Amino acid sequence: MKFESPMLVVKDMEVSKAFYRRVLGLHVTADLGANVELTGGLSLQTLESWAGFIEKDPAEIRFGGNAEEQYFEEENFDAFLEKLAGMPEIRYVHAVKEFPWGQRVVRFYDPDGHIIEVGESMKTVCRRFLDSGMTLEQIAQRMDVPLRMVKNLARRAENDAGARG
Repeated sequence: MKFESPMLVVKDMEVSKAFYRRVLGLHVTADLGANVELTGGLSLQTLESWAGFIEKDPAEIRFGGNAEEQYFEEENFDAFLEKLAGMPEIRYVHAVKEFPWGQRVVRFYDPDGHIIEVGESMKTVCRRFLDSGMTLEQIAQRMDVPLRMVKNLARRAENDAGARG
């Protein structure tokens, strides 16, 4: 067996497609009307078609339960936060928070109350710590991960910086 993709039920497909495109940069890869696939593997299904599939009245479908989220990572987290700041319609679950291992995340709701989490990639966390003057050993201790993982993240961050420069 193989897991294929998460699927979110949405009230208005056009509103949801626009949200995911504008806020997260996802694009439609397949549009079957009541079912849409987006880049990254996320699928959207209309409320009406979903209710029919599970043989429920659409009024029985509940949104905004706060029991799940869709998780994304962003390499340029600060730029993403600036983009969100320019979108007054975004409803936040919470402001940016930094976890003990150093990763910063923000959570907000999509138009149907599904939680979206966008986290700073661990490679970016490592790069931020390196730029602050921390040693690889200090980063491993702060992030509470093996030194070999930090070395790998640092190498990937360096490769990315070289490719951009």
